[in-house]
Amino acid sequence: MLNHEYLLRAVPNALESVDLSGYGEKITGKVRDIYAHNEQYILITTDRVSAFDRVLGAIPFKGQVLNQLSAWWFEQTADIVTNHVIAVPDPNVTIARSAETLPVEVIVRGYITGVTSTSLWTLYEQGDRQPYGITLPDGLQKNDPLPTPIITPTTKATGGAHDQRLTRDEIIGQRLVDKVLWTQVEEAALAIFARGQEVAQKAGLLLVDTKYEFGMIDGKLAIIDEIHTPDSSRYWVADTYHQQGNETSFLREPENFDKETLRMWFVEHGYRGEGTAPQMPDDFVAYMAERYITAYERLTGQIFVPGELPAQERIVRNMETYKRQD
Repeated sequence: MLNHEYLLRAVPNALESVDLSGYGEKITGKVRDIYAHNEQYILITTDRVSAFDRVLGAIPFKGQVLNQLSAWWFEQTADIVTNHVIAVPDPNVTIARSAETLPVEVIVRGYITGVTSTSLWTLYEQGDRQPYGITLPDGLQKNDPLPTPIITPTTKATGGAHDQRLTRDEIIGQRLVDKVLWTQVEEAALAIFARGQEVAQKAGLLLVDTKYEFGMIDGKLAIIDEIHTPDSSRYWVADTYHQQGNETSFLREPENFDKETLRMWFVEHGYRGEGTAPQMPDDFVAYMAERYITAYERLTGQIFVPGELPAQERIVRNMETYKRQD
């Protein structure tokens, strides 16, 4: 683990954007710089922080953690479903196959939790026993494990709109995904989630819920985008979790090992997505870098070794090397 002082010194060098002139059309996302190049995509995972659907700063080495951890997870789940990775030529960069993205985001949940108006716990607490068309039993308390993991699909939000909750019947009935393919998606998502839970448990963590994006490559189902990272998944530290029973209001929330810590910091400082966001102090930024790196090390069992700085020059050089080898 890199020490706090090292991470504090790295704060001003956080990677906020990358210029790869000559590598095709740039398509910039919230936390990635994406280039469409020769029927492939160059995905550069930056250190930018996205919360409340806005970019709110940067955390050093976050991009490297997300990129390398997701690539590691793709290797661990390659026997379940193919993925879009061609190569990882740099700690921040993935070369990916072009995929036809399915118009549905797949969220798998192993626990009933959340505080937003559309969270599974909020809906359940309001009396909805069939959120997303799945029947849940009475008597669940916040943060309880679900009887079995469930899939809660949503549309892919565009233009700042919120995701629309979907049921299996709606997905098939609206012809978003046909029945045979959707069955494949469900089976793959639950199998990947089960593999994630196994790995997390060995690391002393609980994989609470996660988001997957699927697509089609050469007529076959593939998983795309990052998986099981602190940005795409919710992790709890296992020894801080207590099944709450009827004492929900008296027990503290489990310790988060994911982006939820960032959201909580902004909420505690009076920000919920409107107006000007407070600037994260350097010490908190370094602390969050520690969280991301620790998640990587606990899940993979590997020591995180950062790529050399400055990142911009390193990425350009490594891409040129990859281009010559390709």
